[in-house]
Amino acid sequence: MTIFSFINQQLLKMEWLSDLVATFVESVLKLDMDSRVGGSVHFFIYDVIKIFILLSVLIFTVSIIQSYFPPERTRKILGNFKGITANILGALLGTITPFCSCSSIPLFIGFTSAGLPIGVTFSFLISSPLVDLASVLLLASIFNWKIAISYVVVGLVLAVVSGTMISKLKLEKYVEPFVYGNPLLDIPEEEMTMKHRIDFAKTQVKDIVKKVWLYILIGVAIGAAIHNWIPEEVITALLGDDKWYSVPLATLVGIPMYADIFGTLPIAEALVGKGVGIGTVLSFMMAVTALSLPSMILLKKVVKTPLLIFFAGIVSVGILIIGFTFNAFSYLLI
Repeated sequence: MTIFSFINQQLLKMEWLSDLVATFVESVLKLDMDSRVGGSVHFFIYDVIKIFILLSVLIFTVSIIQSYFPPERTRKILGNFKGITANILGALLGTITPFCSCSSIPLFIGFTSAGLPIGVTFSFLISSPLVDLASVLLLASIFNWKIAISYVVVGLVLAVVSGTMISKLKLEKYVEPFVYGNPLLDIPEEEMTMKHRIDFAKTQVKDIVKKVWLYILIGVAIGAAIHNWIPEEVITALLGDDKWYSVPLATLVGIPMYADIFGTLPIAEALVGKGVGIGTVLSFMMAVTALSLPSMILLKKVVKTPLLIFFAGIVSVGILIIGFTFNAFSYLLI
C-alpha cells in the first residue's frame, strides 16, 4: 500500500510538481499562495504541466497498443461476433482508440459499409470519445481510483446498452443510403516493426496534442477561475448535489461545448472542489464528450433525423440516470 500510495501521489497526482510550482509562485513571482491571484496562477501552471506530461506519456502508450488494432483489423474482429457480444467488443475496442467524437464518424462509415450492424458501430462511436485508457489514469490523478474505474464502467455500459437498443429496434433504414454504398477497399494489413510502432506513437502524441492543447488551456483557465474566484455558495446554489435539477442542467450546459475529456477534467476538478456532486460532474463530462453539438451535426450527415433523435435521447437518458445514481451513492466513492 505504501508503494501504491507513492505511485499514486507522486507519479499520477504529481505532488512534487505541485510543491515545485508553489515554490515558483511564491519565490519567483512573489505571489501569496493563499490569495486568489496566487492560487489561480498555481492551479493553472500546475494543471497545465501535469495534464500535458500525463497526456503525452499515456497517448504514447495507448498508441503502441492501438497500433496492433488498425481500422481494418478492428473491423475484421468485430465481424466475427454477433449480438450483445459484438456490442461489448465494439465498446471495448473504442477504449483503445483515442478519437474525439467527430473523428470517429469516418470509422462509423467504414464499419457500416463493411456490413457491421449499426448497433455495434454506435457502441464503438459512443465509447471511443467517452472512455479511453488514458482517461482512467487522468481521472485517478485528479480524483481517485474508485471514481476513475466507475466512470469507465458506466461509460462502457452506456455504450453497450445504447448500441444494443439500436440493434434490437432495427434502425438501419435511418442510415443514409450513401453510407451502405460507400466502396470498401480490402487493404491488406501491413505488419509493423517496433520502430514503426514507436514512430506511429510519436506521431499520435504530436497530432493529438495539437488538437487538444487549446481546449486544455481553456479548461484549466475555467477551472482556475471556478476554484479561486467564484464563491462556493454560488456554485452549490446552482449545482449542489441537493438540487434535483443539477444533473439535467450540467448535461444541457455540456452539450453546446466541444472538447474531450482532457479539456473537461480541470473544470470537473474545480467543480468537485466547490461541493458539486460527482454525479453532476460526470454528467457534464459525458455530455461534452458524447453529445457535443459539432459531433451531432456531423452525425446528421450520415444518419437520418429519427435515428439521430433516438441516439441523442437514449444517451441523454443514460447520462441522467448515471448522474442521479452517482450523486445518491457518492459517499461510496469519495
